[in-house]
Amino acid sequence: MENQNQTIVEAILAAVNDPILNKNLLSLGCLQDASVVGEVLSLQLCFGFPIDSYRWSLQQQLQAAFSQHQGSALKQLELDIIWQAPQTLPSSQEGLDSIANVVAIASGKGGVGKSTTTVNLALALASQGAKVGILDADIYGPSQTQMLGIEGQRPDIIDQNQIEPIEKFGLVAVSMGNLINDKTPMVWRGPMAAGALTQLLMQTAWPKLDYLLIDMPPGTGDIQLSLCQKVALSGAVIVTTPQSIAVLDAVKGVEMFNKVNVPVLGVIENMASHSCSNCGHEEALFGAGGGAKMAADYNTELLASLPLDKAIGADVDKGLPSVIAEPDSALSQRYKDAALKVAAGLWQHSLQAGAGPELVFSND
Repeated sequence: MENQNQTIVEAILAAVNDPILNKNLLSLGCLQDASVVGEVLSLQLCFGFPIDSYRWSLQQQLQAAFSQHQGSALKQLELDIIWQAPQTLPSSQEGLDSIANVVAIASGKGGVGKSTTTVNLALALASQGAKVGILDADIYGPSQTQMLGIEGQRPDIIDQNQIEPIEKFGLVAVSMGNLINDKTPMVWRGPMAAGALTQLLMQTAWPKLDYLLIDMPPGTGDIQLSLCQKVALSGAVIVTTPQSIAVLDAVKGVEMFNKVNVPVLGVIENMASHSCSNCGHEEALFGAGGGAKMAADYNTELLASLPLDKAIGADVDKGLPSVIAEPDSALSQRYKDAALKVAAGLWQHSLQAGAGPELVFSND
């Protein structure tokens, strides 16, 4: 490609920002191929996370940027914009060779909305065209069965060593809650629970997945450490509430993942504020800024600050998480934005770990 055309391509890409990463397309390195045939410039862009919700917007912005160079010999711009999840999980990972990325959704303590966050993030990614699975790793208190409305369903046994995950709302899920009675307590010591989780993870016949989200049990004990040792986790998301005691516990989760070299992709702050349904007055019932401060202290991102909204709990109680119950609501949009940030963060970490894409310019 001539230097003049290459300069035009770089200028077009530099003029358009990705709304999730807030970086221009040139700096993202998403250009896979550029070619010129006569007066037609063809560009192929590949993103490492779902961009279906704003692909059209990117196309329009790129066409507008191209129009600024109509004085050149180029008269038409053809675009091919695709996405493909990076493969951050080693292909040699036993039992997980069909999964591209495994993300732990964790918290330092219970009651901060981690499981609700997990299911809504998973459904948000699925709504963007990703292939997604959930592993309910809370052996002692599995809740994904109720949140997904799959209580009482038993997974099919493929053979003596594998089970079939349960499909619901366009994703697949596995939970201890589908293997035991809902009133049966798991009276197991830590190593037993950790072993059961490992079996659940490795002996599930997972289909091809872009993302497997693991709903971790609260804390930093045997189960969490065993999982980090058994699986090369792609990343982790920390869920907290704003008050200092919750943040103190959440910090322990960040420290644990740092010690085992798992990238912390960001923090999600639940119950950040409450808006009175009668008068509209908004108040931070559990304090303010805890999640943002923790994210800043650990050089990560505040992915979302979610309100204390009774609809969130009511939706999962009915087996219809908010992203499914009200897909066009402002609340669902927050989950979708957070989910895309998680996926985009995985892509960015994968590029930093490798050499990055090689750009190819050619004349056809």
